[in-house]
Amino acid sequence: MTDEPKNFLVRAFEPKTLTWWWSRRTKIDFAPPYQRRGHLWSKADKSYLVDSILNGFDIPKLYVADFTWGNSRLNLRKLPYAIIDGKQRFEAIFDFFEGKIVLNDDFEFFENTSLKLGGLGYSDLKKNHAEIAEIFDNFNLSVVSVYAQDEEPINELFVRLNRSKSLTGAEIRNAMSGPAPKLIREIARHEFFRSNINFTVQRGQDLNASAKILLFEYAKGLKETKKRNLDAFVKETQKGPKESLELAVRKVIEGLGDMAGIFLPKDRLLNSNGIVPVYYWFIRQRSKDEYPYVREFLVRFERARKENRSLEDADPASRSINRKLLDFDKFNRSTNDLQSYTGRWEILEEDFKKAKPKLMQELSAYTVST
Repeated sequence: MTDEPKNFLVRAFEPKTLTWWWSRRTKIDFAPPYQRRGHLWSKADKSYLVDSILNGFDIPKLYVADFTWGNSRLNLRKLPYAIIDGKQRFEAIFDFFEGKIVLNDDFEFFENTSLKLGGLGYSDLKKNHAEIAEIFDNFNLSVVSVYAQDEEPINELFVRLNRSKSLTGAEIRNAMSGPAPKLIREIARHEFFRSNINFTVQRGQDLNASAKILLFEYAKGLKETKKRNLDAFVKETQKGPKESLELAVRKVIEGLGDMAGIFLPKDRLLNSNGIVPVYYWFIRQRSKDEYPYVREFLVRFERARKENRSLEDADPASRSINRKLLDFDKFNRSTNDLQSYTGRWEILEEDFKKAKPKLMQELSAYTVST
């Protein structure tokens, strides 16, 4: 172990081959808190990176937190390395070693274009084209070694590195300092987000939904949740009393626990992260004895909305059209506005009160019959 740096240090990593990194793949933390979600590249994208390596093209630098320099509070998993930027490239390289991806069908080896290598994997190259496999084995990655005692400079480095990339608001917010980003990540790991939702989370959609409902609880009411609002909330809590934020988190965890019991795994009602805060606040106002009726009510409500849209498409002047449901649809288009949240929640509240007696009667009759 070398002399331990004081706070924050960045320097070029001694050149190492892909084989060297491959042999140490279990010593790399691929999911530190400041890392973007993985698996965003398609197999074709990953294979194209291998194409670039075999044909001698340069690939962008990778940034790795290097804990071999000394002890760091950030080394939560007690591994020598953690990825800051370059996760997709590491995954593509390791996937090729493991045989999870092969060369694209249109791959062309520039040094000998007569070779037909498209569709071949790493083991095929080792067996039949050893000299080409060696190019991959011995390729030197350009890696930058980063040491830090605190997360903030690494978060800042991550944001700066990705400034020209299309980061989502949730990804940038995840790299901000203060207690809120960590608590938002804790909420996003809840069983509700792991089992019940039915939308992708690769670009931080679960983090976004988590931040919104945490803001509701922190503010003790519905709030506008545009990017500027959520960023301001995170900044406000950097210096504010932690007790209020921690209390809000406990309420969110409790509320999500209730929702996990109401909704089904991969529930079709949860196809969009934009509706989660609305459902959360609606269920938040329910008493425990109302929970058995909530999902059936929402199923019927969504069915009625769909039928209502079809009716309007067929005859916009029809008197049978439910204008309130059309209002709900309009509110849904501006999902982060306060008026949108208030409007949708009020419509759900009003319709549930009307539907509850019938739902109770039907459920009671079903229970007796079974």
